Amino acid sequence: MKFFIVGLGSIGRRHFRNLIALGEKDIVLLRSHRATLPDDELAGYPVGTNLQEALQKHKPDAVIVANPTALHLDVAIPAAEAGCAILLEKPVSHSLERLDVLQQAAQKSGSKILVGFQFRHHPTLNKARELIQSGTLGKVLTVHAHWGEYLPNWHPWEDYRQSYAARADLGGGVIVTLTHPLDYLRFILGEVESLWSFNGHLSPLEVDVEDTAEIGLKFSSGAIGGVHLNYVQRPPTHRLEIVGTNGTLRWDNADGILHLQTLPAAFGSYSAQPPAPVSESFSPPEGFERNQLFIAQTKHFIEVTRGKAQPSCSLADGIRVMEMVAATKESQNTGKSIAL
Repeated sequence: MKFFIVGLGSIGRRHFRNLIALGEKDIVLLRSHRATLPDDELAGYPVGTNLQEALQKHKPDAVIVANPTALHLDVAIPAAEAGCAILLEKPVSHSLERLDVLQQAAQKSGSKILVGFQFRHHPTLNKARELIQSGTLGKVLTVHAHWGEYLPNWHPWEDYRQSYAARADLGGGVIVTLTHPLDYLRFILGEVESLWSFNGHLSPLEVDVEDTAEIGLKFSSGAIGGVHLNYVQRPPTHRLEIVGTNGTLRWDNADGILHLQTLPAAFGSYSAQPPAPVSESFSPPEGFERNQLFIAQTKHFIEVTRGKAQPSCSLADGIRVMEMVAATKESQNTGKSIAL
């Protein structure tokens, strides 16, 4: 199969390396030559700068969209019109504009679109979903996700002020850039019914986007909770807690371990000395590291491209996240809770 990669920054390079590691060699690079990484590893691969010409000339089976967020649809729409399978990096765009055009193009051509929320491939987050769906936690009552990471440390080789995450014109901001919890909470717990948000540029970082956000969520199941995001926290923290009537799940991205505490089966009433909870831990496979999420995602994308699988994270899922992002901005501006 022939793959296009559009955008050769850090995530584009990761997709490039992972395709090669999985035995895919027919790769064309579409780029603006504005990436801040050296070009040595790209030597020998064909390079194009005009997408329409390259689509007509090379007729790729699949396109990986890894350019800045605000430019995603400039690539994804023509690729969908050409009938290509698409791995569309998260978030699908920086706003809701033209997403209907992408949907219509994909429906007309039959293009399959996988959105790059790689945490859907995390083994212990999938275990959390399995435990909740099996009723182990009882009725889920509350959930909280916290992700804080110092933006200047993300790409030490470049000036953070020029990165897509720091610039409104490239679709940056902590909410749209760190949208993963908004997606994986839907994946684990089901649909979000409404939300509120306080967010803004609160730190001394030289950015023109929000760097801190507190988002409250109400799920269709009745559960409530929230997501905290920031660009300033050192050392970085990314963790999740889910509380149910029968126990609690705690997950930390640092080690990937999921901790489960449940009440003994016979315990159902108040007691002067309640029994200790039953504890269990679930670890990722030995040797697990972050890139394995992307490897699993790429393997899945290859199967989608071959017509052997449907996207595990669909364009509709990606659009739903952007509806949530838009609602956080509306809530901040109006001071109200927003129904979805």
